[in-house]
Parts: sequence; C-alpha cells; structure tokens
Amino acid sequence: MVGYDPKSEVKCISAVEVAVAGSASGFVTRALISPVDVIKIRFQLQIEQLSPRNPLAKYYGILQTAHRILHEEGLTAFWKGHVPAQLLSISYGAVQFVTFECLTELVHNATPYDTRNFIVHFVCGGLAACTATMTVQPLDTLRTRFAAQGEPKVYQNLRHAVVTMYQTEGPLTFYRGLTPTIIAVFPYAGLQFSFYNLLQQLYKRVMPSEGMNAGNVKNLVCGSCAGVISKTLTYPFDLFKKRLQVGGFEQARAAFGQVRTYKGLMDCAGQIVREEGPVGLFKGLSPSLLKAALSTGFTFFWYEFFCNLLYALKDTGSTKGQEG
Repeated sequence: MVGYDPKSEVKCISAVEVAVAGSASGFVTRALISPVDVIKIRFQLQIEQLSPRNPLAKYYGILQTAHRILHEEGLTAFWKGHVPAQLLSISYGAVQFVTFECLTELVHNATPYDTRNFIVHFVCGGLAACTATMTVQPLDTLRTRFAAQGEPKVYQNLRHAVVTMYQTEGPLTFYRGLTPTIIAVFPYAGLQFSFYNLLQQLYKRVMPSEGMNAGNVKNLVCGSCAGVISKTLTYPFDLFKKRLQVGGFEQARAAFGQVRTYKGLMDCAGQIVREEGPVGLFKGLSPSLLKAALSTGFTFFWYEFFCNLLYALKDTGSTKGQEG
C-alpha cells in the first residue's frame, strides 16, 4: 500500500487523494504525540546531565518531566507550538507521501527494479523526506521555539514569533539546523519506509493466514518497529538540529538551566562531546524512541487507513454511477 505496487488495486487513487491521506495522517498523529514531543525537546535542549543525582538538572525522567511541566506550566504546555506543529505535520505528510508514491511509480515505469525492493524504498523514502523537510523547515523551527520557551513567554503567538525572529535574526534563522536535518532525515526516513516494507513482508511470511485479516494491527506494529530502528540509528543528528534551532533564543532558555551558543554542526557536536560526554549525543533518546514508535506507527496506520477509505468512497461512487 505504501509505495507504488502494480498489483494493488488501491494504486488508482490520485496524487491529490494521496496528499489528502498524507495530510490527514499527519494531523491525527501530531495531535496524539505532541506531549511526548515536548518532553523530548526539553531533554534535548538541557545541557545538564539527565540524572536525579545532578542537583542542577531540571529534567531527568519522562514521568518527572511530565509532572513538572504540568505543575509549572499547566496541561496546555504539552501542546506548546501546536499550531505550527500541525501546519508542519499536515504539509510534511502531503509532500512526503506524494513524492514517495511518484518516485516509486517512476522506478516501476523507468527502471527494471522491483518497487518493493528494500533499497528502492530506502532511496525513494529518503528523497521524499528531504523534499518535504526543505518545504516545511521554517515551521519546524517555529515549532521548536514554541516548545522550548518557558514562562514568561517570549513569543505570544505565531505571528509575533515570525515577525520577531525575522526582524531580530534575519530570514535565514528559519532554516537553522537545516544541514543536520537533511543529513539525518535521508537515512531516517529511508530506513522508516524500507523497514516498514520489509517488516510487512516478514509479517505475511510468518503469519500468512492472518495477513489479510489483521491489516490495521499489522500496519501499526510494523510502523512502530520501523520507527524505533530508524530513530536509534540516526538519533544524534536530531539532537544537533534541536540545539542549533534554538540559537539566538538563549534568553528564553535561562529558566531551564545552562545555555550554549554553537557556530555550526561540527562545533555543536564537538561541544556536546567535550562537555556532556558521548552519552550527551543520546540525550532524550527514551522519549524519542517512544515518540518514534507512536508517530511512525500512527503515521503509516492512518495513511493506509485514509487511502483505503478514499478508495472505498471512490469505488462506491463509481458503482452507483454504473448502476444509475
């Protein structure tokens, strides 16, 4: 279903319908996983060691962080930056899935390669994600700024954030962290798509009798596993991206502990290893894996669900038209 398959009857849905399914999937997934994302970002941006033994550490565990955010900032803090995050997810989902479907169809029509091949899905998935990332990077930066700010708020709303950042930091600030993002997103998304496809094939081989009857559960489980594997292999680049995106935003970070200024990707990586040790490259990994399992599982689950729904609606409409 995900990716062009000449044997699938759902291949007849249009690019517009793919975009709608991708956007709807992004919308639902973002609303569900936003609290985990906020906790993950707080972990990634904290300089101090994530340990209860460190008296300077404000956050050190998922439950402790959730309780502290709830106590200090209220329930709505778990959806900080939700408007730009939703715009990000809706746009990203549409661009990524349309690009991926088009690329896999191109591979089928113009090359001798099998579109269900692991490498084909890796390359097409990586290119699709890079295209989507460059399209929505400004929204990702805004989302990170909103999720990272404490009280009192530096940015009151989305318009205020855009105007303030543009006037004080220039237009290029919206693309902070783009280099590590692109470097990380290609293998991350590529592995997501390829492992999702591989796990789907393995599932059918292991439980062929259940293959057709357990579609929704299969999609969710395979997507979650693909997300965990992909995130673990590419995690440090996600950390670099978050640290670079809050550059120039130090005054809003003071309430959370120490702040650092980085000159670029290599300087960011070097400072983290020197000051926080190699383990610092994996700060926030536990909520990130939880988020990856939920977000990737839900993304593929809802994408397949909406594709099937759109196909069913179209099929019902055409059947009624023929009967009339």
